[in-house]
Amino acid sequence: MRARDIETLIEVGRPAIARDATFAVFATSRPDVAANRAVGQIWRIDLPDGAPRRLTRGIADTGPRVSPDGALVAFLRPGERNRPQIFVVSSVGGEPVQATDAPLGVSTFDWAPDGMSLAFTARVPEAGRYGDVEGLEATSEAPRRVRGIRWHSNGLGYTGDRPAHVFVVATPDVTAEPIYPVAPVSSGASSRGEGADAPRFLPNAPRQLTRGGTSYGDVSFTADGSEVLTVPDENDPDDAPDLRDRVVAVSLDDGSERELVSRDERLSIAAVAASPDGSAVLLAHELGESNVDFVAPMVGLFVVDEGGVRRLTDDSHDLGDTGSHVSVASDGTFLVQERRQGRVRLLRVSSAGEVCEVLGGDVEVVGHATAGNTVAVAARGVDSFGELLVIDAHGTRTVTAFGEAASAAGVIVHREVTIQARDGYPVHGWIATPAGEGPFPVILQIHGGPYAAYGIHLFDETQVLVDAGYAVVYCNPRGSAGYGRAHGRSIRKSMGTVDYTDVIDFLDAALASDSRMDADRVGIMGGSYGGYLTAWIIAHDHRFSAAIVERGFLDPFSFQGTSDIGSFFGDEYVGTRAEDIERQSPMAVVDQVNTPTLVMHSEQDYRCPLEQATRYFSALKRAGVQTEMLIFPGEDHELTRAGQPRHRIERFDAVLEWWSRYFAG
Repeated sequence: MRARDIETLIEVGRPAIARDATFAVFATSRPDVAANRAVGQIWRIDLPDGAPRRLTRGIADTGPRVSPDGALVAFLRPGERNRPQIFVVSSVGGEPVQATDAPLGVSTFDWAPDGMSLAFTARVPEAGRYGDVEGLEATSEAPRRVRGIRWHSNGLGYTGDRPAHVFVVATPDVTAEPIYPVAPVSSGASSRGEGADAPRFLPNAPRQLTRGGTSYGDVSFTADGSEVLTVPDENDPDDAPDLRDRVVAVSLDDGSERELVSRDERLSIAAVAASPDGSAVLLAHELGESNVDFVAPMVGLFVVDEGGVRRLTDDSHDLGDTGSHVSVASDGTFLVQERRQGRVRLLRVSSAGEVCEVLGGDVEVVGHATAGNTVAVAARGVDSFGELLVIDAHGTRTVTAFGEAASAAGVIVHREVTIQARDGYPVHGWIATPAGEGPFPVILQIHGGPYAAYGIHLFDETQVLVDAGYAVVYCNPRGSAGYGRAHGRSIRKSMGTVDYTDVIDFLDAALASDSRMDADRVGIMGGSYGGYLTAWIIAHDHRFSAAIVERGFLDPFSFQGTSDIGSFFGDEYVGTRAEDIERQSPMAVVDQVNTPTLVMHSEQDYRCPLEQATRYFSALKRAGVQTEMLIFPGEDHELTRAGQPRHRIERFDAVLEWWSRYFAG
């Protein structure tokens, strides 16, 4: 796979399925270099044995949801200035009708049980900001007064002056006469033109249910349709870090709030859904007495009913990850996703807490939906970035073939291994090598997080390097997700210890296992936490020919007060005492680095702010290390996953050029 072949990485998003299980819908997304953005549409597949077909033809349609009667599909489509709006289309196809025109776009939405309305969240700009005054540039807006310790977010920017609120809008009639722009009339117009309304753009005006400075998260209608469940995102009280969440039910009548889960439960809530029996289900984790203990959280499934809040799964199951959600089955059980050892499987959980596997093996489930006895699953595999699978009375089958494009570009299948670290601890990972006899220069890759993990799915970072002639070694050291709570918490306030030795021991074992890998030509690279560990390693191990430190967590001291998660992340991972922070800081040992190092960062990265890179780069320069810095304008922390396709290719070009300098031939 070459860098430009990222266009073949077609992702399948969370599916939706009609209540009678006669069809399912899903969105695809892929990078498009010419458009320089992610593109994709909504697809429909008739069950049990239909072929997938495009239902819409927008540029980047996402997040489809089927109406309760199966007649309509609502989805998000980028509107003006690329701000997503809800559109509704007949489930058999046709011209979509726009349902919202939120100034800053719609975030999440849900169908009412009767299908007559949609609840959604949208950010509401403070007066005089974000283009609501024509001709007022952002640089001329009034100053922002910040009162809480959380005030910005990666990929968004300032948050306090545009809280997300809950709205409800009537479902548009997709068969009605289209709405036409109203032509202007002169002041002396005849009576036939008098009284013309202001220009109309939407069939129905939305109604705002919540107000004030608090933001609200996902929305889910209650079974009777009278309320909307949501999670307020309240700023930290008393300027102390606090990750506790509440769940409230917002009345459609008057916007009043009824609390279902209080902060006293000490839960950080990732997802909420209403159950047909009137209860609510949550994906959440306990925060402990500190209210901020998020390290290796082991997200679980909770149910909220008349008996209060109770956990259904124990901490042997980790149900958290980006995109994790709950589907409520017709039999009252719940479908959830569990990450485990580089895979994500689909589980069914009963109301009594009994757990069984629905889909496992070499897959990474990214979304699911269920109706009757049918389950639709979006998943990645070793040779595909996304497919739709259907599980029903006929068994489990893959009903799409989006991975064929990537396979045609050339995919190397990795080798999965587990080695024994120097203290006897098992370290799990993969080795990918080019075809041929070698010797191959070797790149050691380190993932971000740290509570994240490499997986078995088709990974462009590895594929491009292998295609260029490099053997690639990567693993999930202690601190990673998917191996239990103790594994994930083992580096808490001990970063750069067993995670460091696990990575090095895995590299040494990989080199010893294959004589085609050249132990004298080894490079190291990583992003975010991987950037941290790369910077830490090259200060302590000087075997590497070159290094790439990308979007790194490099100075825990300055991370506090600059990062969007700085108020709690460093405190939990490296501690608060100056001597503890310095003991785990790559900046504290940067003068020990002599490895040629490329520093890469994004200009709008608020997770690991740009100053982390610039100060590290300057320190390397001062120490006389061969170093360069590459800064990507307009990108944030998600460059390698969701950045502009041209920037992603330019990044690959820079990576390959850097390695070619030190691994000529």
